[in-house]
Amino acid sequence: MPARPPRLTQRREFQRAAARGQKVARPGLVLQALPQPGQALRVGFTVTKKVGNAVVRNRTKRRLREAARLLLGDGRVAGYDLVLIGRDATAGRDFRTLMGDLRGAMKQAGIAIPDRAE
Repeated sequence: MPARPPRLTQRREFQRAAARGQKVARPGLVLQALPQPGQALRVGFTVTKKVGNAVVRNRTKRRLREAARLLLGDGRVAGYDLVLIGRDATAGRDFRTLMGDLRGAMKQAGIAIPDRAE
């Protein structure tokens, strides 16, 4: 089972990724990717108050966390700070489609996800 990737926790880390990172929008999420050569992968999650009530926002973040854990939790990707921003469609989107959104956004941002060696 993949482990949880390390997190971005401080506001300034989110702001740095927003200001300097590459932004990629998909129907289910927005990805902000900031290269950090020589560093471990770190992931942050956020959902604005424009998206539903607290229950919907929490569900959205849980779905984003699980998608990131499944796709990035095995340590095959390093050297980036990623911010995943939930959208209105994230909470109700089919999970396979949401995973596809994340894969596509990462590919568009130039982040290679190596195939699993199973």
